[in-house]
Amino acid sequence: MSPVTAGVLQLLALIAALALAYRPLGDYMARVYSSEKHHKPEKWIYKAIGANPSAEMRWPAYLRAVLAFSAVSVLFLYLMQRVQGILPGSLGFSSIDPDQAFNTAASFVANTNWQSYSGEQAMGHVVQTGGLAVQNFVSAAVGMAVAVALVRGFARSRTGELGNFWADLVRGTVRILLPISVVGALVLVACGAIQNFAGIHEVGQFLGGTQQWNGGAVASQEVIKELGTNGGGYFNANSAHPFENPTPFSNLFEVFLILVIPFAMTRTFGRLVGNLRQGYAILATMGVIWVGFTALMMWTEFAHHGPAFEVTGGAMEGKETRFGVAASAIFSVATTLTSTGAVNSFHSSYTGLGGGIQLLGMQLGEIAPGGVGSGLYGMLIMAIIAVFIAGLMVGRTPEYLGKKISTREIKLAACYILITPALVLCFTAAAMALPTPGDSMTNSGAHGFSEILYAYTSGANNNGSAFAGLNADTQWFNSTIGIAMLLGRFLPMVFVLALAGSLAEQKPVPETAGTLRTDKPLYAGLLVGTILIITGLTYFPALALGPLAEGLAS
Repeated sequence: MSPVTAGVLQLLALIAALALAYRPLGDYMARVYSSEKHHKPEKWIYKAIGANPSAEMRWPAYLRAVLAFSAVSVLFLYLMQRVQGILPGSLGFSSIDPDQAFNTAASFVANTNWQSYSGEQAMGHVVQTGGLAVQNFVSAAVGMAVAVALVRGFARSRTGELGNFWADLVRGTVRILLPISVVGALVLVACGAIQNFAGIHEVGQFLGGTQQWNGGAVASQEVIKELGTNGGGYFNANSAHPFENPTPFSNLFEVFLILVIPFAMTRTFGRLVGNLRQGYAILATMGVIWVGFTALMMWTEFAHHGPAFEVTGGAMEGKETRFGVAASAIFSVATTLTSTGAVNSFHSSYTGLGGGIQLLGMQLGEIAPGGVGSGLYGMLIMAIIAVFIAGLMVGRTPEYLGKKISTREIKLAACYILITPALVLCFTAAAMALPTPGDSMTNSGAHGFSEILYAYTSGANNNGSAFAGLNADTQWFNSTIGIAMLLGRFLPMVFVLALAGSLAEQKPVPETAGTLRTDKPLYAGLLVGTILIITGLTYFPALALGPLAEGLAS
């Protein structure tokens, strides 16, 4: 069997698995977020934090709860790292430096999981499991809660109430993420991923010396790393490490975990707004972009442009031989089109055009299917923009799901789509203009510029993957990428929740003969075009200086 055929079969198997999980998981999540019952363990949590889960919140209160919880999480995780040296189970590692502790705290709370350190050489068991793994759960639950709040804005009318953040946070964690993670961790352990609290031990003889390996609760952290579209690996090699990703089956299973909730949330959206066909339209848009990017990535990496490629059957530099070109390409697209950031290959070693595909996937806003929660609300923002454009074409006030898209709504949507590009391009320009940041680049020219552009694109879009040719463990990059991650995560949420509140206050608009049908293939095509055009107009000059220049020169 040829590598290309094997890759196509893997992709088809992945699509089949996602299709089987789509309906039951999507319906289950809809029941979770619409239920009025509180389970006993959830009541204990509410009592411990002093929250009333039945109290409805308007968007300012919902936003304050999101920001307050996230601020406390950043502070808690920062302090854990700063006192690691005196914590039990630290494996002898010292406390983390202030700038790197801030960067890591911001990264994991923002669901980015950017790592400027080597996990097995810096973090002990307590920080890994009690700090980083916990944030993998709750940061994902925050994104899901904000997405559900926006969906309620479409579903409700004549009220500004969007639900209760604390109830949404706890339910997302306890009823959705935790049960799936338990089952997924067992699957990974069965595949060979490790799960223990062993210390550092030396193994074997390598070139006259020994190699040190760490133990750790790897399988349990690996599963929520992928399921919550987080991305922070226990080891520096991330999902290319055999302790995290032992076999080709575990590799495909991890890609499934990355994609299953973001895709299934379109079904949840359809259920909550009372129109499944609207969910299918969003699903189709996400699916077309994801399959298209995957096919394009596989083509660029399999293309034979020299003797080395012909011998290996594709661009094998930087890719795990256990997985090969196809599985690496599928994983790479899944992780850059979502806010996951996990890697099973060295992104800097992809072809010039392959690196451009990774960058473009993040620059779309990571909405195909995107992160848990963030992908859905990002796509719904784009859906509003597409409806607005269609309204301009036919000369009538745009409507979406029975709500008029007026000046207020379009301003909030426009602010949302402008924040991330402003962060990425401004920080990249500053890093290239100043003399010191450029010293961190491994390569010069177009590839070196791509390293810087990739770092800020990954941080501001809350992805977390790295081109891996950049030394980001400096005060400049730890600080600026940390700021980009926090602003890129929470500023858009301000506009999402404000938009949700505005929509919830409206009364439904009756459908007429002139209403644009947003559940038809024509609209899905318009939405795909809107996404690509907006991203292209925003980022094309930067992409032309980096991956496009490198790809055309090779």
